[in-house]
Amino acid sequence: MKKIISICSALLMLTFVKAASQDTIPFVHDPVMAYENGIYYIYSTGQNISEMTSTDRRHWTFLRGGLLHTIPVWTHCIPDFKNHIWAPDVIRWHGKWWMAYSCSSFGMNSSAIGLLQAKTLWKNVWKDEGMIIKSMSSDHYNAIDPNFVIDGNDQPWLVFGSFWDGIQLVPLNHNMHVQKNIKPRTIACRYAHVPSNIINPTSKNAGVNAIEAPFVFKHNGWYYLFVSWDYCCRGIQSTYRVVVGRSRKIMGPYLDAEGKNMLDGGGTLVIQGDKKKYEAAGHCAVYHFGNNDIFICHGYNISEGGASTLIQRRIQWQSDGFPILEKE
Repeated sequence: MKKIISICSALLMLTFVKAASQDTIPFVHDPVMAYENGIYYIYSTGQNISEMTSTDRRHWTFLRGGLLHTIPVWTHCIPDFKNHIWAPDVIRWHGKWWMAYSCSSFGMNSSAIGLLQAKTLWKNVWKDEGMIIKSMSSDHYNAIDPNFVIDGNDQPWLVFGSFWDGIQLVPLNHNMHVQKNIKPRTIACRYAHVPSNIINPTSKNAGVNAIEAPFVFKHNGWYYLFVSWDYCCRGIQSTYRVVVGRSRKIMGPYLDAEGKNMLDGGGTLVIQGDKKKYEAAGHCAVYHFGNNDIFICHGYNISEGGASTLIQRRIQWQSDGFPILEKE
């Protein structure tokens, strides 16, 4: 476990150093994106939440020191967590920007998802709104990798999860917190039946239900659930890839292009490593910018020794309604 954490830390340190010195190279991990007043923002895993800005999505400037100036005191309830924040998500809803972020330790499900709120992105003044949801070792889920979803009735939801019992969905109230006495519902798993011969190379605690990093994108009356399968954070040994399913209803069921339920291990491939530029790719987000639907994720870049760099691809929607990505 210590070896895996050291590899992740080294790769992320390489990410921050290169991004600060070469702002045209977007070295990121678990990226999400937002747009406001002609500026694109990337938020990603890093010390105090990593942030980059751009006016064209090609040339990026790295914000030294991270987004948060002070880590909220409530996060001390998570063992071993300090200020290395994972997998944020950001959305504009009802005139405010909302950001969710993950507090955890590698391979453990003693985790929490925090909430920030801001009136505008460019001022970079975020208000702590406390904890959205927490998981402990006794829970069947892991409270990391959040993604906000607003359904057709203007109801906010949180989809999240990593390993354990898979991807979770829970409704939120108007303050973006979990409604009282409501429990998360599992909507996707890696396997219908876990094979007995599979071993998790990164953590014995997390098991082998290797699914995480959900992102829901609404298109043409469908909710598309993108998830990452298999293993991240191992450089050129990573096996990450992204698959997708869709549903007419936010609560599912989410089916892949062959009609297989994602609860039973279904998922249509969207992107994986090409073994030329990227060994693996995952933890995605999807946005509608201008006239295009844009897919982003991080890829474990072979020429950079396995460090994770930003991938951006335009989405084309096939006749069957499922997405394919244009080539770089």
